[in-house]
Amino acid sequence: MQLRVVILALGIMTALLGAAMIPCWLLDLADNRQEWPVFAASATVLLLFGGGLVVLSGGRPERTGAREAFLLTVLVWVVLPALAAIPFIGVGMSFTDAMFESISGLTTTGSTVITGLEDQPRGLLLWRAILQWFGGIGIIVTAIAILPMLRVGGMQLFQLESSDVSGKFMPRIEEISAQIGMIYLFISAACAITYMACGLSPFDAVAHAMTTVAAGGYSTYDASFGAFYDTPAVVAAIFFMIVAGLPFSLLALAMIHRRVKPLLTDPQPRLFIGLIIGITTLVFLLRVAADQDYVIVSPIGGYIETLFNVVSIMTGTGYATAPYDGWGEPIVLLFLVTIFLGGCAGSAACGIKMFRLEISFKAVFAHAKQMISPNRVVRIHYGGKVIDNDTLQSVMVFVFLYMATFIGAAILLSLTGLDPLTSISGAATSVSNVGPGLGPIIGPAGTFEPLTDRAKWICATAMLLGRLEFTAVFVLMTRRFWRG
Repeated sequence: MQLRVVILALGIMTALLGAAMIPCWLLDLADNRQEWPVFAASATVLLLFGGGLVVLSGGRPERTGAREAFLLTVLVWVVLPALAAIPFIGVGMSFTDAMFESISGLTTTGSTVITGLEDQPRGLLLWRAILQWFGGIGIIVTAIAILPMLRVGGMQLFQLESSDVSGKFMPRIEEISAQIGMIYLFISAACAITYMACGLSPFDAVAHAMTTVAAGGYSTYDASFGAFYDTPAVVAAIFFMIVAGLPFSLLALAMIHRRVKPLLTDPQPRLFIGLIIGITTLVFLLRVAADQDYVIVSPIGGYIETLFNVVSIMTGTGYATAPYDGWGEPIVLLFLVTIFLGGCAGSAACGIKMFRLEISFKAVFAHAKQMISPNRVVRIHYGGKVIDNDTLQSVMVFVFLYMATFIGAAILLSLTGLDPLTSISGAATSVSNVGPGLGPIIGPAGTFEPLTDRAKWICATAMLLGRLEFTAVFVLMTRRFWRG
Protein backbone atom coordinates (compact mmCIF):
# COMPACT_ATOMS: atom_id res chain seq x y z
CA MET A 1 0.00 0.00 0.00
CA GLN A 2 1.26 3.48 -0.92
CA LEU A 3 0.99 5.27 2.43
CA ARG A 4 2.83 8.35 1.19
CA VAL A 5 -0.24 9.66 -0.61
CA VAL A 6 -2.27 9.26 2.57
CA ILE A 7 0.34 11.09 4.65
CA LEU A 8 0.69 13.84 2.04
CA ALA A 9 -3.06 14.46 1.83
CA LEU A 10 -3.45 14.45 5.61
CA GLY A 11 -0.55 16.86 5.93
CA ILE A 12 -2.01 19.31 3.43
CA MET A 13 -5.45 19.22 5.03
CA THR A 14 -4.01 19.58 8.53
CA ALA A 15 -2.07 22.66 7.43
CA LEU A 16 -5.20 24.11 5.81
CA LEU A 17 -7.10 23.51 9.04
CA GLY A 18 -4.40 25.36 10.95
CA ALA A 19 -4.46 28.26 8.48
CA ALA A 20 -8.25 28.48 8.89
CA MET A 21 -7.75 29.16 12.60
CA ILE A 22 -5.86 32.39 11.90
CA PRO A 23 -9.00 34.51 11.16
CA CYS A 24 -10.53 33.25 14.43
CA TRP A 25 -7.38 34.22 16.29
CA LEU A 26 -7.33 37.71 14.75
CA LEU A 27 -11.07 38.23 15.40
CA ASP A 28 -10.75 37.38 19.10
CA LEU A 29 -7.65 39.55 19.31
CA ALA A 30 -9.53 42.49 17.73
CA ASP A 31 -12.43 41.92 20.17
CA ASN A 32 -9.92 41.88 23.05
CA ARG A 33 -11.13 38.44 24.12
CA GLN A 34 -8.92 36.52 26.47
CA GLU A 35 -9.41 33.34 24.42
CA TRP A 36 -7.29 34.56 21.46
CA PRO A 37 -4.13 32.63 22.55
CA VAL A 38 -6.09 29.39 22.14
CA PHE A 39 -6.42 29.86 18.39
CA ALA A 40 -2.89 31.28 18.09
CA ALA A 41 -1.38 28.20 19.71
CA SER A 42 -3.70 25.77 17.88
CA ALA A 43 -2.94 27.31 14.48
CA THR A 44 0.81 27.12 15.11
CA VAL A 45 0.67 23.47 16.20
CA LEU A 46 -1.44 22.37 13.23
CA LEU A 47 0.64 24.29 10.68
CA LEU A 48 3.85 22.73 12.01
CA PHE A 49 2.31 19.25 12.26
CA GLY A 50 0.79 19.46 8.78
CA GLY A 51 4.03 20.73 7.30
CA GLY A 52 5.89 17.90 8.98
CA LEU A 53 3.58 15.33 7.43
CA VAL A 54 4.09 16.86 3.97
CA VAL A 55 7.88 16.65 4.38
CA LEU A 56 7.58 13.10 5.74
CA SER A 57 5.57 12.03 2.67
CA GLY A 58 8.55 12.85 0.46
CA GLY A 59 6.52 14.56 -2.26
CA ARG A 60 3.91 13.39 -4.75
CA PRO A 61 3.53 9.60 -5.07
CA GLU A 62 3.56 8.20 -8.61
CA ARG A 63 0.63 5.80 -8.30
CA THR A 64 -2.40 5.49 -6.05
CA GLY A 65 -5.17 2.92 -5.92
CA ALA A 66 -8.49 2.05 -4.39
CA ARG A 67 -7.00 0.84 -1.10
CA GLU A 68 -5.26 4.19 -0.52
CA ALA A 69 -8.45 6.01 -1.43
CA PHE A 70 -10.53 3.98 1.02
CA LEU A 71 -8.01 4.52 3.82
CA LEU A 72 -7.65 8.25 3.10
CA THR A 73 -11.42 8.79 2.94
CA VAL A 74 -11.93 7.27 6.38
CA LEU A 75 -8.84 8.81 8.01
CA VAL A 76 -9.75 12.33 6.87
CA TRP A 77 -13.09 12.18 8.67
CA VAL A 78 -11.54 10.65 11.80
CA VAL A 79 -8.25 12.53 12.19
CA LEU A 80 -9.36 16.05 11.19
CA PRO A 81 -12.23 16.24 13.73
CA ALA A 82 -9.78 15.28 16.48
CA LEU A 83 -7.44 18.10 15.43
CA ALA A 84 -10.32 20.55 14.97
CA ALA A 85 -11.47 19.85 18.54
CA ILE A 86 -8.32 21.44 20.01
CA PRO A 87 -9.74 25.01 20.20
CA PHE A 88 -12.92 23.72 21.87
CA ILE A 89 -10.82 21.99 24.51
CA GLY A 90 -8.75 25.17 24.86
CA VAL A 91 -11.82 27.25 25.80
CA GLY A 92 -12.76 24.83 28.57
CA MET A 93 -15.00 22.18 26.97
CA SER A 94 -14.64 18.56 28.03
CA PHE A 95 -12.97 16.14 25.61
CA THR A 96 -16.29 14.47 24.80
CA ASP A 97 -18.11 17.75 24.18
CA ALA A 98 -15.21 19.11 22.11
CA MET A 99 -15.13 15.99 19.91
CA PHE A 100 -18.91 16.00 19.55
CA GLU A 101 -18.95 19.65 18.44
CA SER A 102 -16.03 19.12 16.07
CA ILE A 103 -17.45 15.95 14.48
CA SER A 104 -20.87 17.58 14.19
CA GLY A 105 -19.22 20.57 12.51
CA LEU A 106 -17.04 18.80 9.96
CA THR A 107 -19.76 16.29 9.05
CA THR A 108 -22.11 19.31 8.67
CA THR A 109 -24.57 17.68 11.07
CA GLY A 110 -25.16 20.83 13.11
CA SER A 111 -26.04 19.22 16.44
CA THR A 112 -24.52 21.25 19.24
CA VAL A 113 -23.72 21.02 22.96
CA ILE A 114 -23.06 24.76 23.34
CA THR A 115 -25.67 27.05 24.91
CA GLY A 116 -25.60 30.82 25.23
CA LEU A 117 -24.14 31.29 21.75
CA GLU A 118 -24.70 35.04 21.87
CA ASP A 119 -22.17 35.26 24.75
CA GLN A 120 -19.50 33.09 23.12
CA PRO A 121 -16.35 34.63 21.57
CA ARG A 122 -16.87 35.51 17.93
CA GLY A 123 -13.70 33.61 17.08
CA LEU A 124 -15.25 30.41 18.41
CA LEU A 125 -18.49 31.03 16.53
CA LEU A 126 -16.52 31.68 13.34
CA TRP A 127 -14.55 28.47 13.90
CA ARG A 128 -17.79 26.46 14.06
CA ALA A 129 -18.89 28.05 10.77
CA ILE A 130 -15.50 27.41 9.12
CA LEU A 131 -15.61 23.74 10.16
CA GLN A 132 -18.95 23.29 8.46
CA TRP A 133 -17.84 25.22 5.38
CA PHE A 134 -14.74 23.03 5.04
CA GLY A 135 -16.82 19.93 5.73
CA GLY A 136 -19.27 20.91 3.01
CA ILE A 137 -16.68 21.24 0.26
CA GLY A 138 -14.98 18.05 1.49
CA ILE A 139 -18.25 16.15 1.28
CA ILE A 140 -18.97 17.40 -2.24
CA VAL A 141 -15.51 16.54 -3.57
CA THR A 142 -15.64 13.12 -1.89
CA ALA A 143 -19.03 12.39 -3.43
CA ILE A 144 -18.05 13.55 -6.92
CA ALA A 145 -14.42 12.48 -7.22
CA ILE A 146 -13.82 9.58 -4.82
CA LEU A 147 -16.95 7.56 -3.99
CA PRO A 148 -17.88 6.90 -7.67
CA MET A 149 -14.38 5.51 -8.28
CA LEU A 150 -14.66 3.30 -5.21
CA ARG A 151 -18.14 2.08 -6.24
CA VAL A 152 -19.61 2.97 -2.85
CA GLY A 153 -23.36 2.99 -2.30
CA GLY A 154 -24.24 3.02 -6.00
CA MET A 155 -22.18 6.16 -6.59
CA GLN A 156 -20.51 4.46 -9.57
CA LEU A 157 -23.59 5.61 -11.45
CA PHE A 158 -22.03 9.10 -11.39
CA GLN A 159 -18.48 8.10 -12.33
CA LEU A 160 -16.98 10.70 -14.63
CA GLU A 161 -15.49 9.78 -17.97
CA SER A 162 -11.80 8.84 -18.00
CA SER A 163 -11.69 8.66 -14.18
CA ASP A 164 -10.11 5.70 -12.48
CA VAL A 165 -8.18 4.85 -9.33
CA SER A 166 -4.84 4.12 -10.94
CA GLY A 167 -2.35 6.80 -11.85
CA LYS A 168 -4.90 9.51 -12.73
CA PHE A 169 -6.52 9.45 -9.29
CA MET A 170 -4.83 12.47 -7.69
CA PRO A 171 -4.75 14.69 -10.81
CA ARG A 172 -8.46 14.00 -11.34
CA ILE A 173 -9.27 15.04 -7.75
CA GLU A 174 -7.25 18.23 -8.14
CA GLU A 175 -9.08 19.15 -11.35
CA ILE A 176 -12.51 18.43 -9.90
CA SER A 177 -11.70 20.15 -6.60
CA ALA A 178 -10.66 23.34 -8.40
CA GLN A 179 -13.91 23.59 -10.37
CA ILE A 180 -16.16 22.66 -7.47
CA GLY A 181 -14.22 25.00 -5.19
CA MET A 182 -14.85 27.94 -7.52
CA ILE A 183 -18.61 27.25 -7.59
CA TYR A 184 -18.73 26.67 -3.84
CA LEU A 185 -16.89 29.92 -3.11
CA PHE A 186 -19.05 31.90 -5.54
CA ILE A 187 -22.32 30.60 -4.05
CA SER A 188 -21.04 31.24 -0.51
CA ALA A 189 -20.13 34.83 -1.37
CA ALA A 190 -23.49 35.37 -3.07
CA CYS A 191 -25.26 33.99 -0.01
CA ALA A 192 -23.31 36.26 2.37
CA ILE A 193 -24.00 39.36 0.25
CA THR A 194 -27.70 38.46 0.07
CA TYR A 195 -27.89 38.02 3.85
CA MET A 196 -26.29 41.42 4.38
CA ALA A 197 -28.79 42.96 1.96
CA CYS A 198 -31.53 41.35 4.10
CA GLY A 199 -30.32 43.15 7.22
CA LEU A 200 -27.85 40.76 8.84
CA SER A 201 -24.61 42.13 10.24
CA PRO A 202 -21.47 41.29 8.21
CA PHE A 203 -20.35 38.75 10.83
CA ASP A 204 -23.74 37.02 11.04
CA ALA A 205 -24.08 37.09 7.26
CA VAL A 206 -20.69 35.44 6.64
CA ALA A 207 -21.13 32.85 9.43
CA HIS A 208 -24.61 31.86 8.29
CA ALA A 209 -23.63 31.84 4.61
CA MET A 210 -20.91 29.30 5.41
CA THR A 211 -23.31 27.03 7.28
CA THR A 212 -26.13 27.47 4.75
CA VAL A 213 -24.15 26.53 1.64
CA ALA A 214 -22.56 23.63 3.54
CA ALA A 215 -26.04 22.44 4.64
CA GLY A 216 -24.62 22.53 8.15
CA GLY A 217 -26.91 24.69 10.26
CA TYR A 218 -24.61 26.05 12.97
CA SER A 219 -25.90 29.47 13.99
CA THR A 220 -24.56 32.34 16.08
CA TYR A 221 -27.79 32.45 18.11
CA ASP A 222 -29.54 29.95 20.38
CA ALA A 223 -32.76 30.73 18.48
CA SER A 224 -31.05 29.53 15.27
CA PHE A 225 -32.55 31.22 12.19
CA GLY A 226 -35.51 32.25 14.32
CA ALA A 227 -33.36 35.25 15.29
CA PHE A 228 -34.04 36.58 11.76
CA TYR A 229 -37.65 35.47 11.61
CA ASP A 230 -39.06 38.84 10.54
CA THR A 231 -36.46 39.50 7.82
CA PRO A 232 -36.28 38.54 4.11
CA ALA A 233 -33.26 36.41 5.06
CA VAL A 234 -35.67 33.52 5.69
CA VAL A 235 -36.64 33.44 2.00
CA ALA A 236 -33.00 33.84 0.95
CA ALA A 237 -32.04 30.92 3.19
CA ILE A 238 -34.69 28.72 1.57
CA PHE A 239 -33.21 29.41 -1.87
CA PHE A 240 -29.59 28.76 -0.85
CA MET A 241 -30.45 25.64 1.15
CA ILE A 242 -32.11 24.23 -1.97
CA VAL A 243 -29.01 25.13 -4.00
CA ALA A 244 -26.87 23.30 -1.42
CA GLY A 245 -29.00 20.21 -1.99
CA LEU A 246 -28.45 20.18 -5.77
CA PRO A 247 -25.63 18.24 -7.53
CA PHE A 248 -22.60 20.53 -7.63
CA SER A 249 -21.25 18.74 -10.70
CA LEU A 250 -24.34 19.91 -12.61
CA LEU A 251 -24.05 23.38 -11.08
CA ALA A 252 -20.45 23.47 -12.34
CA LEU A 253 -21.60 22.48 -15.84
CA ALA A 254 -24.24 25.22 -15.77
CA MET A 255 -22.11 28.01 -14.29
CA ILE A 256 -18.68 27.28 -15.79
CA HIS A 257 -19.42 25.47 -19.04
CA ARG A 258 -22.83 27.11 -19.74
CA ARG A 259 -24.53 23.71 -20.03
CA VAL A 260 -27.85 24.19 -18.24
CA LYS A 261 -29.77 21.32 -19.84
CA PRO A 262 -28.26 18.54 -17.64
CA LEU A 263 -29.43 20.37 -14.50
CA LEU A 264 -32.95 20.69 -15.90
CA THR A 265 -33.25 17.13 -17.23
CA ASP A 266 -31.51 15.18 -14.46
CA PRO A 267 -34.03 13.10 -12.46
CA GLN A 268 -32.51 13.99 -9.08
CA PRO A 269 -33.35 17.74 -8.97
CA ARG A 270 -36.86 17.02 -10.24
CA LEU A 271 -37.55 14.51 -7.47
CA PHE A 272 -35.84 16.74 -4.90
CA ILE A 273 -37.95 19.80 -5.71
CA GLY A 274 -41.08 17.69 -6.08
CA LEU A 275 -40.68 16.13 -2.64
CA ILE A 276 -40.04 19.53 -1.06
CA ILE A 277 -43.23 20.96 -2.56
CA GLY A 278 -45.27 17.87 -1.74
CA ILE A 279 -44.13 17.53 1.88
CA THR A 280 -44.44 21.28 2.53
CA THR A 281 -47.98 21.36 1.16
CA LEU A 282 -49.00 18.31 3.20
CA VAL A 283 -47.53 19.73 6.42
CA PHE A 284 -49.18 23.09 5.75
CA LEU A 285 -52.58 21.45 5.21
CA LEU A 286 -52.16 19.45 8.41
CA ARG A 287 -51.42 22.70 10.26
CA VAL A 288 -54.54 24.28 8.78
CA ALA A 289 -56.60 21.22 9.74
CA ALA A 290 -55.24 21.46 13.28
CA ASP A 291 -56.65 25.01 13.40
CA GLN A 292 -53.31 26.67 14.19
CA ASP A 293 -54.08 30.37 14.59
CA TYR A 294 -50.88 31.71 13.01
CA VAL A 295 -51.35 29.68 9.81
CA ILE A 296 -54.99 30.69 9.45
CA VAL A 297 -54.35 34.41 10.09
CA SER A 298 -51.34 34.54 7.75
CA PRO A 299 -51.42 31.66 5.24
CA ILE A 300 -48.51 33.02 3.19
CA GLY A 301 -46.35 33.46 6.28
CA GLY A 302 -47.41 30.02 7.51
CA TYR A 303 -46.50 28.37 4.21
CA ILE A 304 -43.09 30.10 4.11
CA GLU A 305 -42.42 29.02 7.71
CA THR A 306 -43.40 25.45 6.83
CA LEU A 307 -41.30 25.52 3.64
CA PHE A 308 -38.25 26.80 5.51
CA ASN A 309 -38.33 24.04 8.12
CA VAL A 310 -39.08 21.27 5.60
CA VAL A 311 -36.19 22.37 3.35
CA SER A 312 -33.91 22.71 6.38
CA ILE A 313 -34.67 19.17 7.56
CA MET A 314 -34.63 17.52 4.15
CA THR A 315 -31.27 19.04 3.14
CA GLY A 316 -29.85 18.33 6.58
CA THR A 317 -29.10 22.00 7.22
CA GLY A 318 -30.89 21.90 10.56
CA TYR A 319 -31.87 25.55 10.95
CA ALA A 320 -35.16 26.15 12.75
CA THR A 321 -37.48 29.15 12.86
CA ALA A 322 -40.12 27.50 15.04
CA PRO A 323 -40.56 24.56 17.45
CA TYR A 324 -42.01 22.33 14.72
CA ASP A 325 -42.07 19.33 17.05
CA GLY A 326 -45.08 20.99 18.67
CA TRP A 327 -47.15 21.15 15.46
CA GLY A 328 -48.89 17.85 16.19
CA GLU A 329 -48.06 14.14 16.13
CA PRO A 330 -48.81 13.55 12.41
CA ILE A 331 -46.40 16.34 11.46
CA VAL A 332 -43.76 15.04 13.86
CA LEU A 333 -43.95 11.60 12.22
CA LEU A 334 -43.78 13.19 8.77
CA PHE A 335 -40.71 15.20 9.77
CA LEU A 336 -39.12 12.02 11.13
CA VAL A 337 -39.49 10.43 7.69
CA THR A 338 -38.22 13.61 6.01
CA ILE A 339 -35.00 13.39 8.05
CA PHE A 340 -34.01 10.28 6.07
CA LEU A 341 -34.64 11.61 2.55
CA GLY A 342 -31.71 13.97 2.00
CA GLY A 343 -30.69 15.85 -1.14
CA CYS A 344 -29.04 14.94 -4.43
CA ALA A 345 -25.85 12.93 -4.87
CA GLY A 346 -22.87 15.25 -5.22
CA SER A 347 -24.43 17.93 -3.03
CA ALA A 348 -23.66 19.17 0.46
CA ALA A 349 -26.92 17.62 1.69
CA CYS A 350 -27.20 14.41 3.64
CA GLY A 351 -29.56 11.44 3.92
CA ILE A 352 -30.25 8.48 1.66
CA LYS A 353 -30.19 10.72 -1.44
CA MET A 354 -32.66 11.08 -4.29
CA PHE A 355 -31.18 8.57 -6.75
CA ARG A 356 -31.14 5.78 -4.15
CA LEU A 357 -34.77 6.45 -3.23
CA GLU A 358 -35.86 6.26 -6.87
CA ILE A 359 -33.78 3.18 -7.67
CA SER A 360 -35.00 1.40 -4.52
CA PHE A 361 -38.66 2.03 -5.36
CA LYS A 362 -38.12 0.94 -8.96
CA ALA A 363 -36.41 -2.23 -7.72
CA VAL A 364 -39.43 -3.07 -5.55
CA PHE A 365 -41.85 -2.64 -8.47
CA ALA A 366 -39.54 -4.57 -10.80
CA HIS A 367 -39.43 -7.46 -8.32
CA ALA A 368 -43.23 -7.42 -8.05
CA LYS A 369 -43.57 -7.59 -11.86
CA GLN A 370 -41.15 -10.51 -12.01
CA MET A 371 -43.05 -12.38 -9.31
CA ILE A 372 -46.20 -12.09 -11.42
CA SER A 373 -44.38 -13.10 -14.62
CA PRO A 374 -41.35 -15.22 -13.63
CA ASN A 375 -40.06 -15.55 -17.21
CA ARG A 376 -40.23 -11.81 -17.84
CA VAL A 377 -36.96 -9.84 -17.96
CA VAL A 378 -37.49 -6.58 -16.06
CA ARG A 379 -34.80 -3.93 -16.35
CA ILE A 380 -34.49 -0.94 -14.05
CA HIS A 381 -33.77 2.38 -15.77
CA TYR A 382 -32.47 5.56 -14.19
CA GLY A 383 -31.66 8.74 -16.07
CA GLY A 384 -31.90 6.94 -19.40
CA LYS A 385 -29.45 4.22 -18.33
CA VAL A 386 -30.03 0.58 -17.45
CA ILE A 387 -29.02 -0.11 -13.86
CA ASP A 388 -26.68 -3.09 -13.76
CA ASN A 389 -26.71 -5.64 -10.94
CA ASP A 390 -23.51 -4.26 -9.42
CA THR A 391 -24.98 -0.77 -9.01
CA LEU A 392 -28.30 -2.13 -7.74
CA GLN A 393 -26.51 -4.32 -5.21
CA SER A 394 -24.45 -1.33 -4.01
CA VAL A 395 -27.61 0.73 -3.49
CA MET A 396 -29.36 -2.08 -1.60
CA VAL A 397 -26.31 -2.65 0.62
CA PHE A 398 -26.15 1.06 1.39
CA VAL A 399 -29.84 1.24 2.32
CA PHE A 400 -29.48 -1.86 4.51
CA LEU A 401 -26.42 -0.50 6.33
CA TYR A 402 -28.14 2.87 6.69
CA MET A 403 -31.21 1.42 8.37
CA ALA A 404 -29.19 -1.08 10.41
CA THR A 405 -26.99 1.73 11.76
CA PHE A 406 -30.06 3.83 12.54
CA ILE A 407 -31.78 0.99 14.41
CA GLY A 408 -28.59 0.08 16.27
CA ALA A 409 -27.95 3.69 17.30
CA ALA A 410 -31.57 4.10 18.45
CA ILE A 411 -31.35 0.97 20.61
CA LEU A 412 -28.04 2.06 22.14
CA LEU A 413 -29.40 5.55 22.87
CA SER A 414 -32.46 4.07 24.57
CA LEU A 415 -30.15 2.02 26.80
CA THR A 416 -28.66 5.31 28.10
CA GLY A 417 -32.05 6.16 29.61
CA LEU A 418 -33.46 8.41 26.89
CA ASP A 419 -37.15 8.35 26.00
CA PRO A 420 -38.25 6.66 22.74
CA LEU A 421 -38.79 9.89 20.75
CA THR A 422 -35.38 11.29 21.73
CA SER A 423 -33.65 7.96 21.04
CA ILE A 424 -35.26 7.43 17.63
CA SER A 425 -34.94 11.04 16.43
CA GLY A 426 -31.43 11.34 17.87
CA ALA A 427 -30.32 8.27 15.91
CA ALA A 428 -32.08 9.47 12.76
CA THR A 429 -30.69 13.00 12.87
CA SER A 430 -27.16 11.72 13.57
CA VAL A 431 -27.07 9.07 10.82
CA SER A 432 -28.64 11.54 8.39
CA ASN A 433 -26.39 14.45 9.51
CA VAL A 434 -29.38 16.74 10.00
CA GLY A 435 -28.78 18.43 13.38
CA PRO A 436 -31.74 18.89 15.72
CA GLY A 437 -33.90 15.95 16.66
CA LEU A 438 -37.42 15.90 18.04
CA GLY A 439 -38.77 16.34 21.55
CA PRO A 440 -37.99 18.67 24.47
CA ILE A 441 -34.35 17.59 24.92
CA ILE A 442 -32.76 17.59 21.44
CA GLY A 443 -35.58 19.22 19.47
CA PRO A 444 -35.30 22.53 17.60
CA ALA A 445 -35.52 24.41 20.90
CA GLY A 446 -32.99 22.19 22.70
CA THR A 447 -29.39 20.97 22.42
CA PHE A 448 -27.48 17.72 22.88
CA GLU A 449 -25.74 19.10 25.99
CA PRO A 450 -27.99 17.24 28.50
CA LEU A 451 -27.11 13.84 27.00
CA THR A 452 -24.65 11.59 28.79
CA ASP A 453 -21.13 11.19 27.43
CA ARG A 454 -22.01 7.70 26.23
CA ALA A 455 -25.02 9.01 24.29
CA LYS A 456 -22.90 11.76 22.73
CA TRP A 457 -20.31 9.26 21.50
CA ILE A 458 -23.06 7.07 20.03
CA CYS A 459 -24.42 10.07 18.12
CA ALA A 460 -20.93 11.17 17.03
CA THR A 461 -20.13 7.69 15.72
CA ALA A 462 -23.42 7.62 13.81
CA MET A 463 -22.57 11.03 12.30
CA LEU A 464 -19.24 9.73 10.99
CA LEU A 465 -20.75 6.53 9.60
CA GLY A 466 -23.48 8.48 7.85
CA ARG A 467 -21.07 10.96 6.32
CA LEU A 468 -18.67 8.20 5.21
CA GLU A 469 -21.51 6.41 3.38
CA PHE A 470 -21.09 3.33 5.64
CA THR A 471 -19.53 1.02 3.06
CA ALA A 472 -16.13 2.73 3.12
CA VAL A 473 -15.83 2.07 6.87
CA PHE A 474 -16.87 -1.58 6.64
CA VAL A 475 -14.38 -2.19 3.82
CA LEU A 476 -11.55 -1.18 6.18
CA MET A 477 -12.83 -3.71 8.71
CA THR A 478 -12.29 -6.64 6.35
CA ARG A 479 -9.17 -8.78 6.62
CA ARG A 480 -8.75 -8.85 2.84
CA PHE A 481 -8.29 -5.04 2.68
CA TRP A 482 -5.20 -5.15 4.94
CA ARG A 483 -3.82 -8.24 3.24
CA GLY A 484 -4.08 -6.54 -0.16
